[in-house]
Amino acid sequence: MNVLIVEDEELSAERLQNLIHHIDPSICVLGIIPSVFETIAYLQNKANTQPDLIFLDIHLEDDNGFKILESEGLMTPVIFTTAFDDYLLRAFKVHSIDYLLKPINPLELQASLNKFRKIRTNEGQPTEEIIHSHEKYKDRFLVSAGTRMFTFKTSEIAYFTIEERATFLRLYDGRHFAVEYSLEKLSQMLDPAEFFRINRTMLLSLHAIREMHAMSAGKLKIDLNPAAAQETYVSSERMTEFKSWLGK
Repeated sequence: MNVLIVEDEELSAERLQNLIHHIDPSICVLGIIPSVFETIAYLQNKANTQPDLIFLDIHLEDDNGFKILESEGLMTPVIFTTAFDDYLLRAFKVHSIDYLLKPINPLELQASLNKFRKIRTNEGQPTEEIIHSHEKYKDRFLVSAGTRMFTFKTSEIAYFTIEERATFLRLYDGRHFAVEYSLEKLSQMLDPAEFFRINRTMLLSLHAIREMHAMSAGKLKIDLNPAAAQETYVSSERMTEFKSWLGK
């Protein structure tokens, strides 16, 4: 496998190269390129060995890394490596395999490489179709509290609720933060195997369900972990789909 590292921070590039070689010594790093201009020139020169995969930082010395992906005819899969998660949604609208936050975790890097290898086994299927068939759902949220900012993995989130016309996420440790998305948008962004919208005001994780109680008139009451501010019920119009979701 041939890979290209596009990174303008020398220490970050060297660390990534060392991690790649430690995980799989057979991977050939074709080079480390620090700019958008030089990367496009390299990829457009067919005399150069072309990479099977690009590790791409977003903030480069001369421009934004997305300019490389916008260059005509580029279909090479990409793993983003960046210190920011601001571009997460945009990243998965292009030919991206994964989005790794610096400092890169070796286990996450290995998982990303394994994912790429799995995708490559789908021989004969166009790269764009392969990547979209393995569409990645949102797995991190950036939230703020006053002047401080935090990032949380989706696996840390128990549920989302609407309170006073605002959307909040609640973590398993009980903390809650406002988010900028509607429940409808969140339903599209999150893995439907893990999250389900049970009524107009709540979208919950399967793992947040502690107990369920059948009530009169066909209602279903859910006890959550952590407990919700108010009693939680599955709406009658969502009951059949909810039971089907639980049984998957």
